[in-house]
Parts: sequence; structure tokens; C-alpha cells
Amino acid sequence: MEERVTETGLLRGAALAVACAIMLSACSGDLVPRGRVASAPKPPPPVRAPAQPAMETRQCFAKLQSQAVAFTPLPDRNFGGGCSAVNSVKLIDIGVPTTGIGAITCNLAANFAAWAKFGVQPAARVIFGAEIEKIETFGTYNCRPIAGSGKLSEHAHSNAIDVSAFVLSDGRRISIQKDWDGDRQTRQFLKIVHASACKRFNTVLSPDYNAAHRDHFHFDMGGRGGFCR
Repeated sequence: MEERVTETGLLRGAALAVACAIMLSACSGDLVPRGRVASAPKPPPPVRAPAQPAMETRQCFAKLQSQAVAFTPLPDRNFGGGCSAVNSVKLIDIGVPTTGIGAITCNLAANFAAWAKFGVQPAARVIFGAEIEKIETFGTYNCRPIAGSGKLSEHAHSNAIDVSAFVLSDGRRISIQKDWDGDRQTRQFLKIVHASACKRFNTVLSPDYNAAHRDHFHFDMGGRGGFCR
């Protein structure tokens, strides 16, 4: 009887040992399934610093600052179809509230701000005895060709601006469309600011150029300069 008990105990002990061995083999070892290799998480891609603006652009930024113009540099963008906004800024304050200005090349912005401050404002004071409270525009960037042409406009490069009207502190609104051939005083004012623009922009177009410009002045910094109509 004692021998049977001993034998039974031995058998039970052996079975228990085998079970434990199986369990240990399942629980021990790598937690990663066979055939896979544990890898560290990928590091984030390096952050590239923005490209330093070209010397000419930095000089233009300094020029705007010297004119007390508030602006924000904009990243260069390519919109496709040959249209782009390169070396452009967003004008925040040029000293005279101006509507409709989007991305505008820095060089054009500097000349426009100087024209408003040293050409338009003094002319209004002398001729009307009033201040310019607002300059209205049709905008700057527009991905389109020159009217009646397959060539891209300078607007397609943020390098042109169209001025449509001036609002005075006495409440008067001088419109290019209505007042280009208006009374003597308004004609004088518009002729003076037009002549001032011809000294600052490479291309200046007025209602005298063609019907497409009957309601605005077009200013841009394209071409070789000296085209004033």
C-alpha cells in the first residue's frame, strides 16, 4: 500500500513539474512575438529654420522700418501657372488707412508707402486743406494675364496695386472713375498724385492709357521703368 502511494505521489510530482515547465516556457522569454524586432520610436523630423531673406530684401525691410511702416514679412509662395508671391509683405500701417492690400512685394510696398506719405497727403493739404483719411484700392495679388493679352500681369507676382479712390477728412470722396475729368480742383489733385507716382513706380497707368484703367491708377515695379501714361 505504501509503495502505491509513493508511486502515485511521484507520478503526480512529475506531472506537476512538466506543467510548470510548460508554463514557464510560455511566460518567460521576449514579449515581442517571434519574427518581429522591437525598435525604438522614430524621432520627429528635424525642423528647418526659415531661409534667410536675400540681402536686397533685408535692405527693403530696413527701408520700410525707416519710414515707420508697420508690416509683416510673408513666406515665399508659388501658386502655380506662373503666379507667385516672392519677397512680399503684409502692410499693417503705412500712416494712411488703405483698403484691399494683400500680399505685396517689399519694393512696391516701400514705394507705395512713400507715395502716400510724401505725394498724396501733401497734395490733399495744399489743394483741399484736408487730410487723406483713406486710400481705396482694388488690391494687389491677382493671378491673371494683362487685359487682352496672354502675358501675366504684375498682379500675378504681387508686384502691382490698383488705386481707385481717396477719402478726405472733410467727407469728400475722390474717385478716379468719376473725378478724373471732374472739376478743376479734383483734376489738379489727381494730376499731381499721378505725376508723383510716375517718379516712384516703374509703370503707372491711368484712365488716359485705355478703357481698362478708366476707374483706377495701376502702379507696378515691373519692366525697366519710365512707363507713365
